[in-house]
Amino acid sequence: MKRDDSEKGGKEGHPSAADRFVAWFRGSSPYIHAHRGRTFVIVFAGEAVADPRLPELIHDIALLHGLGIRLVLVYGARPQIEERLRLRSADMRYINGLRVTDGAALACVKDAAGGVRVELEALLSMGLANSPMAGARIRVASGNLVAARPLGVVDGVDYGHTGRVRRVDAEAMRALLGAGAIVLVPPLGYSPTGEVFNLSATETGAFVAITLNADKLIYLMERTLPLNREGEAYTNLLPAEIDSLLRMVTDEELRGYLSHAADACRSGVQRVHLLDRRSDGVLLRELFTRDGSGTLITAKPYEDTRAARLDDVGGILELLEPLESLGILVRRSRELLETEINRFTVIERDGMIIGCAALYDYPADGMAELACVAVHPEYRSHGRGDMLLHDMERRALALGVGELFVLTTQTAHWFRERGFEPSPVESLPMQRRQLYNYQRNSKVFSKRLVPLPRPEGR
Repeated sequence: MKRDDSEKGGKEGHPSAADRFVAWFRGSSPYIHAHRGRTFVIVFAGEAVADPRLPELIHDIALLHGLGIRLVLVYGARPQIEERLRLRSADMRYINGLRVTDGAALACVKDAAGGVRVELEALLSMGLANSPMAGARIRVASGNLVAARPLGVVDGVDYGHTGRVRRVDAEAMRALLGAGAIVLVPPLGYSPTGEVFNLSATETGAFVAITLNADKLIYLMERTLPLNREGEAYTNLLPAEIDSLLRMVTDEELRGYLSHAADACRSGVQRVHLLDRRSDGVLLRELFTRDGSGTLITAKPYEDTRAARLDDVGGILELLEPLESLGILVRRSRELLETEINRFTVIERDGMIIGCAALYDYPADGMAELACVAVHPEYRSHGRGDMLLHDMERRALALGVGELFVLTTQTAHWFRERGFEPSPVESLPMQRRQLYNYQRNSKVFSKRLVPLPRPEGR
């Protein structure tokens, strides 16, 4: 059979589908190594189970399991419960986003949760040849792993058999995960008195992740991801930013996702992911690409501007090399970078150096040189170059420097747009002027720095 051009090679310099696949697969390898042996808690609602595309989600979950990730799946069953309530002509009551679970509703809850569990176990047991599940042989474990207590009477409302998580049997869960099983957690909890309580999958997932000290808590949401002022989904948030966001969010379900995500992050879960479950392959894109496909919540910034360290030299060299090859920057050796590393500031994104700049001060002249300004081509947006410039200006002012200068051959307009003015070579500090390369013929631009206002108070 003859293959088309998309398989055997692209045209006019464009990569083929095969080339793109190889590049993506190689790019995913650091994440494959990083995730192996880690514990992820994945939470999804009953809508995911009712979706005809559920097998595709199960295939992706099976792939994560096959890559050595320890998985706990926490599922909801709201549409399945409501369907059973309708069939029985029973009342459906929600107050403040919580179901009031009377005796009739509890029977529907137990029936629906059990039905969903059987369906998920059946799909995870598939092993048909010529399918993504071929040879998977996944063991699924469940049971009375979550203890619960009644929510009780709140603001005069008796919530009946609606409950809250009291305790998670972490020891049993870890034993099951260690034996290679996927742990399945229903939206049910059990009490020492033998009662059954209807639980929120969102809350249960957070409680499980915190108790297990999971590496990731992943919410596959049925709601649109939280949006910023530009109408775009947040790529990453800190718990404190979620606190501010919650003052503006009115949707009760989204508030639940955000508040439980922030709580989990504050309680030791390293990363919480909010993903749009309806987007095909969202789990794989979030976990095996650097920029992901949802909103990441971390206790520390996912992207941070900081002083460079010695172990950043390799990342800085990799960032500078393409610009040095084009003649935009002067080539620097590893040895030189190691001796001058304290002059550099970097932008780090998920362990990768995506931007850098250096400051060389000349105290006797009250001047400093801005050098090695570079941002990775895939991240030249959202003002990262400006972030580096502002950091360098702040550092220069802290050193008592009143003027910043830069030598450039191809990026003059960028600096002009940010307040730099053309200057003669003779304006450079004598020490720097002696090193000026007339063959390179770099243009000189300078900028007077305005001192930052002194903070008021004591």
